[in-house]
Amino acid sequence: MDAAPKLEGISVPGDISVQGNEAPHLRRRLTLPLLVLYGLGVTIGAGIYVLVGATAGRAGVHAPFAFLLAACVMAFTAAAFAELAGRYPVSAGEAAYVRAGFNSNLLSVLTGLMVIAAGTVSSAAIAVGSTGYIRELVDLPQAALLPLIVVAMGLVAAWGILESVLFAAFFTLIEAGGLIVIIVAGFSDPDLVARVPEVVPSWGETGVLTGIVAAGLLAFFAFIGFEDLVNVAEEAKNPQRTLPWAIFLTLTITTVMYFLVASVAVLSVPPETLAASPAPLNDVFRKVTNVSPVIIIAIAIVATLNTIIVQLIMASRVLYGLADQGNMPQIFGRVSALTGTPLVATATVTAIVLVLALGFPLEGLAEMTSRITLSVFALVNVALICLKVRGTPAPAGAVQVPFIVPVLGFIASLAFLFGGTLFG
Repeated sequence: MDAAPKLEGISVPGDISVQGNEAPHLRRRLTLPLLVLYGLGVTIGAGIYVLVGATAGRAGVHAPFAFLLAACVMAFTAAAFAELAGRYPVSAGEAAYVRAGFNSNLLSVLTGLMVIAAGTVSSAAIAVGSTGYIRELVDLPQAALLPLIVVAMGLVAAWGILESVLFAAFFTLIEAGGLIVIIVAGFSDPDLVARVPEVVPSWGETGVLTGIVAAGLLAFFAFIGFEDLVNVAEEAKNPQRTLPWAIFLTLTITTVMYFLVASVAVLSVPPETLAASPAPLNDVFRKVTNVSPVIIIAIAIVATLNTIIVQLIMASRVLYGLADQGNMPQIFGRVSALTGTPLVATATVTAIVLVLALGFPLEGLAEMTSRITLSVFALVNVALICLKVRGTPAPAGAVQVPFIVPVLGFIASLAFLFGGTLFG
């Protein structure tokens, strides 16, 4: 096994496997394409397929700009994460960054718990959203569907990291294909193209900015995913190089797709109809194509289930990472020699997701996730500021961003957090 380097008091595993009587650890099996597909899988399903209707309900025809606003807030923090992932390529990444920046174990643990909370609440939100599409095909009550969905996805997440991510990658290709069909079909309609200027806000109009900011908090939920990548750092090959690229590619691809799909959605279906629909992209697909809506329903189901899988993986890895760093009971840090995954951590996260999904509505879960994540982002940006102020050197090969980047990331996160609260 390669020697594990020490960075700012944080142990960074080398190629982790089982040798002799050594306890099993996570395995480095993820390449850049798989990391990008993982990131896209957790973002695409979460955003467009579930929340485009709710976003249109708040921002109306200007909903595409709510997604752009959310992407701008994300961009600075994404750059900060890219540097920190190179400095500390470990599971429970956000907790490790905060510990290194603030020199506070307590704040590190609290950050890790917030990340776990965001992952579990997000999974619960998507589980609830997935039932809207599944019930288009199966006549079962939501209370009966939710346990089946969550437990099945928990079993996939426990299967093995390569198997789980390959499964999620296959799902990601399907869900991205569905969005591409909507984009191509929508922009093939000359009448829709002629109306594209309608999505551009008239900033002097009363209530436009308020609606976009309020919708932006929901749209922000759609971009949650790139930060999940840092929590599979111990399972990524050459993480100092691949993780920054995966973060930026994930954010760029999702921003373009979200803006285009949201534009087609609000120009083809009245925003109030989208807001009231349990399966909004089903309505859009039916409007812009002559293909059976069953196809987009099936794709939407794949997209939402995929998101649940990758969020379960992320949250369980953070719980594992906290235990591995000695901040949680060691039982959560145990890795199965058979699957190479933290089974106890995965089962615990799955159980929490099920309780939340059964107890809270979709929009409430989505907003809760966004607020928790923005708080974590603010802490992570300040952690990088502290590292730069102290002059803590980055290891060779790590991406480094200008000092102003985490400063703007911190300001943007707080502004969006409190702006969404005021305008929501």
